[in-house]
Amino acid sequence: MSNHLALVCGAGGFIGAHLVRRLKAEGRQVRGVDLKSPPFAASAADEFILGDLRDPDLVARVVAGSVEVYQLAADMGGAGFTFTGEHDAEIMHNSALINLNVVEACRRAGVERVFYSSSACVYPRHNQCDPEAPTTVEDSVYPADPDSDYGWEKLFSERLYFAYARNYGLQVRVARFHNVFGPEGSWNDGREKAPAALCRKVAAAPPGGSIEIWGDGEQTRSFLAIDECLEGVLRFMASDFAGPLNIGSTEMVSINQFARMIMEIADKPLTIEHIAGPLGVRGRNSDNRLIRARLGWAPSRPLREGLAATYTWIAGQVAAAEAAR
Repeated sequence: MSNHLALVCGAGGFIGAHLVRRLKAEGRQVRGVDLKSPPFAASAADEFILGDLRDPDLVARVVAGSVEVYQLAADMGGAGFTFTGEHDAEIMHNSALINLNVVEACRRAGVERVFYSSSACVYPRHNQCDPEAPTTVEDSVYPADPDSDYGWEKLFSERLYFAYARNYGLQVRVARFHNVFGPEGSWNDGREKAPAALCRKVAAAPPGGSIEIWGDGEQTRSFLAIDECLEGVLRFMASDFAGPLNIGSTEMVSINQFARMIMEIADKPLTIEHIAGPLGVRGRNSDNRLIRARLGWAPSRPLREGLAATYTWIAGQVAAAEAAR
């Protein structure tokens, strides 16, 4: 498919911008579309269209001629945006509308294959109460009880894509991402996720100072470096499995451990102050049995490697921002 047009929806976002670059490195012709351009580097896309995917006419135009579509666009952010409840209506409305438009345009245009990026946030909260032993095997999603409306919309959209697959023969690939991180992501705009937020706090703290963490810091997560995320996406798209499929790391750490790992990378011992704030579920980790069985591959890069590259990039952003004051 090297000469076929790949469309990346959400190409101005963190994962989307990196995916465009990876697809170009694979020799693909790439069209990107988003409300905004990538904020930290020019898009590598052959064509980048600034447009609103909530507009069905715009979606029809950008999908036209595409052989494969990567639908990453969503209204989203970290816990400070997603789990406060203040943005639920816009998250559900905007993301659902984007997916309704994209999947219908793909059907009408006869797109060969569509990738949809769902989220680990679809998993039930009752399976993620134990920080030491959360359950995220793919078929555990029902009975459904996501911990946020963001998760509910993702689950609805999963069903939407699979319904189009059943009723119209659309070839879909549905992946559930687990906390993807890396350079060139949001780090100070209110939508940053835990890895970027903690890297920023460590980089900005004075020697011997402190950083704040929401909750007691014993909540657990796994974090997936962007390069392994993209490897998983491309392997999944080339497979004959529709999903849903976890794409995530199994190296689970507490947020306290994660923060201390960043301090070690920075060589900057700091004190942790625990404060009230939105938390999400108590524990979450990727279950990678199905991805190994279906793709013969699973993410294996040590967390520290990806975190070191991310910290270096964010520390540079912090230093540049301070110098510009």
